[in-house]
Amino acid sequence: MPVCSIVIRAYNEEKHIGRLLSGITHQTIADVQIILVDSGSTDSTVAIARTYPVEVVSIRPQEFTFGRSLNLGVAAARAERVVIASAHVYPVYPDWLERLIEPLDDPQIALAYGKQRGAETSHFSEHQVFQQWFPDHSVHRQPHPFCNNANAAIRRALWEQQPYDELIPALEDLDWARRAAALGCGVSYVAEAEIIHVHQETWRGVYNRYRREGMAFKQIYPQEQFHFMDFWRLWRANVRADWRAAARQGLWLREAGRIMRFRFSQFWGTYQGYRQSGPLTWPLKQAFYYPRPLAEQPPAPRPVEPIRYTAPPVPKEDTPDDRPA
Repeated sequence: MPVCSIVIRAYNEEKHIGRLLSGITHQTIADVQIILVDSGSTDSTVAIARTYPVEVVSIRPQEFTFGRSLNLGVAAARAERVVIASAHVYPVYPDWLERLIEPLDDPQIALAYGKQRGAETSHFSEHQVFQQWFPDHSVHRQPHPFCNNANAAIRRALWEQQPYDELIPALEDLDWARRAAALGCGVSYVAEAEIIHVHQETWRGVYNRYRREGMAFKQIYPQEQFHFMDFWRLWRANVRADWRAAARQGLWLREAGRIMRFRFSQFWGTYQGYRQSGPLTWPLKQAFYYPRPLAEQPPAPRPVEPIRYTAPPVPKEDTPDDRPA
């Protein structure tokens, strides 16, 4: 049995999948099972993945939901500890897997999730979102079920009791963690298990992502609501916080307009998704939306050398130029 199984959901990820798989090969834990759940990629994603020791599970695009793809991947896992990663992330350090699964030594922890940081292509405000959601200090057991499946690990035995919801449009990770909490299990946050999360979204894509998550949150917590005044207050608060951060970095003139647009897409999408629901719980509203106070001191550097990446080549027999239109 491998030390852990790694489930990766992918669709047309040829630009990113090779870097993630390369990062996995540099980990201190070598005995792993890698499962790629591909939902009908038409580019070189699967061809690149097959150059690594990867098991491919296919799902038709018509059958795809986030929860269904995860259930198929976890069902194929042989290890008790299952790591879940987005195809467009890559680990920063070679002990990423080791640190991510470490909290599962505690039988009362159902899920662990790690730090995320943006890439060079990420919007300025996306970097701020990552900093507010994923702080620099670990929390062994959180007081709320917030988590993120782009960089997480779960117990397979608990998944067998309660698989992921296949009908929810997003936030299947939050829903699963909430149900695990009802069984007396907790969620752990691991700042040392750091990955880079590559987002290259249009403004419409940002809006749709947060709208989808708002709709999902409403299904998880049917009594909750996000009022227009929440939209207005949170848009203003986060724009001001981002402006201050941009000014400190000498980027205000370049980023001011894009900050306003990103935060508008984020909170207007959230508002549209939450319509017809009731008030948000305060801990989750803080975890999702409110800017964290700036840390007085930066975290100490880790005594671990980062992974040095080189761009993996796209297989010649399946390059983008060779694909049919």
